[in-house]
Amino acid sequence: MIDQLDFAKGDGLLPAIVQDSMTDKVLMLGYMNREALQTTLDIRRVTFFSRSKQRLWTKGESSGHFLELEDIKMDCDRDTLLVRARPLGPVCHTGSDTCFDQENTKSDFIAYLESVIHDRRDNPNDRSYTASLFAKGINKVAQKVGEEAVELVIEAKDDNRDLFLNEAADLTYHLLVLLAAKGCRWSEVLEVLQARHQKS
Repeated sequence: MIDQLDFAKGDGLLPAIVQDSMTDKVLMLGYMNREALQTTLDIRRVTFFSRSKQRLWTKGESSGHFLELEDIKMDCDRDTLLVRARPLGPVCHTGSDTCFDQENTKSDFIAYLESVIHDRRDNPNDRSYTASLFAKGINKVAQKVGEEAVELVIEAKDDNRDLFLNEAADLTYHLLVLLAAKGCRWSEVLEVLQARHQKS
């Protein structure tokens, strides 16, 4: 893709519009030269060329609020990039969710939760229950899904709504962990459901 881009128009820099891959909210605008783009593709974290500092900088290198790369597309003129990424925290240096002072509402909380689970998988720490599940391996994660499914069935036979909903939440969470462990996404499950719906 890099060789197809027209870096000459902007004196070696391309505007890069960053969009949240989960919510579709526009997060920020940065600039990439050829090296920044290659670095982004290599490390899978969005990296820009800072015009003020005249150097490469990976978004989040100071705050830890990285932008985990999902994909990059070029526009029809080959001189602008659309970068889809998962933000690991507020994007703006002011603390705002976006650089346009908009709340990056997680209208799809499942998608947000999935992004957190993926972060725990890719950047584990000793304090995270989710990371500890991944560390135990796929068999343990699958076992937890089975246990939670049984607990949900048991609660379904009773009349305690709160307990039933809590067990449903536990099952959903552990299913998302299992999907992440298998390298799959919730959106892929939805695609299967949508395809079935269209046939019915």
